Amino acid sequence: MQLKFYKYHGTGNDFVIFDNRQAIFPKNDTKLIAFLCDRRFGIGGDGLMLLETHDTYDFTMVYYNADGSTSTMCGNGGRCLVAFAKKLGIIEQEAHFEASDGYHYAKIEKDLIALQMIDVTQIELHDGYDFVYTGSPHHIQLVDNLETIDVKTQGAQIRYSNLYGETGSNVNFVKQDKINSFKVRTYERGVEDETLSCGTGVTAVAIAMYETGKTNSNQIQLHVPGGELKVSFEKVDQIYKNVFLTGPATFVFEGLINI
Repeated sequence: MQLKFYKYHGTGNDFVIFDNRQAIFPKNDTKLIAFLCDRRFGIGGDGLMLLETHDTYDFTMVYYNADGSTSTMCGNGGRCLVAFAKKLGIIEQEAHFEASDGYHYAKIEKDLIALQMIDVTQIELHDGYDFVYTGSPHHIQLVDNLETIDVKTQGAQIRYSNLYGETGSNVNFVKQDKINSFKVRTYERGVEDETLSCGTGVTAVAIAMYETGKTNSNQIQLHVPGGELKVSFEKVDQIYKNVFLTGPATFVFEGLINI
């Protein structure tokens, strides 16, 4: 069978995308998904997404890790799928869709897409690190040697440590750049390597930095290897609400592949 695919990236976090409104993609074929995400033998991507129909909203987002496993929420993926939905003519400037962690709203502002993330309630502050759940689990650790740290090796050690058990966690290494600006490098589970950007990761970092008093701004700039992202939020009674992840979502190319 021949399928049309699309390639998008959000600040270097890249995805293979299929329009699956006709429900023809073999969703249970984990080997196929891993092959399509393979950078040498397939198309190549940090993950794979399907855009599917929804009874109430504009569409449903289905996300897979690069290893073929089903995944929790992907912020950059969500922004890219909104851009894809606009390309298909499903939406214009706003989107309402369902992902693995529930309902999401997004708006397109010139060349940027602002995605509303879930309310954040799970925040754990520890000695030397923090943990924040933003639709996906995130370990956050401040480091002085961000530019030289071995993200893959040290990230894997934390991801597979006893801290997070069998499910593991994504791992973010952080260095403060300015009062309201932070640099972030992320190890992503499912990719099992460093990615150029992680949307749920920078969202977790922004909230952790605010929660620990590293910044007093509710609009925070995040510098990742793949570009720039912004996170904004409101804190109401220990709950972070109206959390928005804003950044570019770029169409790269499209093609046909035999599966």
